[in-house]
Amino acid sequence: MNLDVFTLAALVDQLLDTVVGGRVQDTLLVDEWGIGLEIYANRTRHYLYASADNQTPRVHLVSDKLRRGVTKPTPLGLLLRRHVEGALVLHVSQPAWDRILHLELSHPETGVSLLIIEPMPRRANILLVQAGIILDCARRVGADDNRYRVSLPNQPYIPPPPQTGKLDPFTITREALIGAFAQNDDPKRKAAQVLSARVLGMSPLLASEVVHRTGLNVNAKADDADPDAIYAALVETVAPLKRREWQPGVIARAGLAEGFSVYPITHREGWQPATSISVAMETFYTTPTGEEAYTAAKQRARGELAESKAKLEAKLASLRRSLTDESERDDLRQSGELILAYQYTLEAGQTELRAQYDADAPELVISIDPTMTPLENAQRYFDRYNRAKRALDDVPRLIEETAGELAYLDQLATDLDLAANWVEIDEVQQTLQAKGYWRGKPAARIAGGSKTGPLRVVSRDGFVIWVGRNSRQNETVTFDKGSPIDTWLHARGVAGAHVIIKQDGRANPEDVILLAASLAAHYSASKTEASVIVDVTERRHVRKIKGAAAGMVTYRNETTRTVAPRDERALRDEGLLA
Repeated sequence: MNLDVFTLAALVDQLLDTVVGGRVQDTLLVDEWGIGLEIYANRTRHYLYASADNQTPRVHLVSDKLRRGVTKPTPLGLLLRRHVEGALVLHVSQPAWDRILHLELSHPETGVSLLIIEPMPRRANILLVQAGIILDCARRVGADDNRYRVSLPNQPYIPPPPQTGKLDPFTITREALIGAFAQNDDPKRKAAQVLSARVLGMSPLLASEVVHRTGLNVNAKADDADPDAIYAALVETVAPLKRREWQPGVIARAGLAEGFSVYPITHREGWQPATSISVAMETFYTTPTGEEAYTAAKQRARGELAESKAKLEAKLASLRRSLTDESERDDLRQSGELILAYQYTLEAGQTELRAQYDADAPELVISIDPTMTPLENAQRYFDRYNRAKRALDDVPRLIEETAGELAYLDQLATDLDLAANWVEIDEVQQTLQAKGYWRGKPAARIAGGSKTGPLRVVSRDGFVIWVGRNSRQNETVTFDKGSPIDTWLHARGVAGAHVIIKQDGRANPEDVILLAASLAAHYSASKTEASVIVDVTERRHVRKIKGAAAGMVTYRNETTRTVAPRDERALRDEGLLA
């Protein structure tokens, strides 16, 4: 679930009413990417939380006192103490049509500064800026990562590039919207996608709501939509937003919040109003809470996985038994031959023949159809024998396919275990549905959800490492991010991450291989083990399995490393990552 332009605008209004004029009494590092401000205003303590986590970036007020979760101070944390603690909140603003929050602060010793919060997925950041120069930021971005926007200390702050070619939803005309739909040349494109691409502030959630209010399914194709109806629904939907008449709420089902908005949602079940946008966001991001924050959300997917695995395991066992149990097929052939051998001894109306095929073999009891001739009875047994024999020819292929399906379900189960947010849980649910492993009513997509990207880390020596944290990301890491000469790693014998060490002309030091192996071990089904064997080979030795699902590969020429699983946070704390 992403913060859209209108959600942030509603938050700005809330902060203008609550914290402007107040004093920042405390700053703290809540977690790796999150900061907290305790602001005393209007005789009340308010707690503002902001996170630059690329997967779940956000900013909102919270109801409970924030706790310090990072004991070791960071450069940004030290600067916040100097420039923000004790400062007055002068103003809160949002650049037009941007998902950016400006907190203007005045400190009695260090003067005026801006705390800029950019809660945008995959490029989230928190920056402390004074006189247009960045003092420091949560996520440092150099020219190698972004030529347009360098986010480094002592560099000028450059805002994101302006959005061009998009229509203003508050002043849009019917003709302009009709023209936007007329320019669509992709017959597969959805009407909601056209709105998101061509209209400012039109998030996927808001675009789906507009389409739904025309009476169409939210997944309706653009070519099937009536632009006049879309225009009328658009004007109706954004009218209260233009007047800044916010109607915050959450989308909740079975006690779990699946999304939030500042306008009523009619195309999803379970939308209910909230007292403020911060309350709605806090409900979404903290329900449930703790280390097992998403256990309840994962429960149904776990059940679907377990049932599908049980069926496939039973099928695989049956197929394997059929390879070794040839007696039934031999009985069919022998029965046909014995009927032919004894055909002249059979009497009219006889329903059974008892005879030995071999002298030392047990007697066979052969059913006879009295309405058929002996020759026809024999032919019936030969036909059944031939069908059984032909079926046996397909068994090895079916065993291989079934084993591949089981391996893919194991990978999805690991994907679910590693899922750390709503979007990643949703990816597993949607994959299960697409592959036919989901029974009953389909699970609705997470509102506003987008696909997650693989993890990118850099060693202290400058080696870039990519980590796939689910099957789709594994496909991307291995075959899009990886080149044939890169080093490829995977935990041996279990489902888990594909890891790539990019080749930049230097030989990979052993400590970098061990670092990457630790990540491969952590993002695998063996993450709770004390030590894990990890296979290491060159990417050129990795091949897709023909006809298999995304991320399913074979590989050869591997060596192994035995490592303890460690995530990127632990490695960063040890100084092994930049």
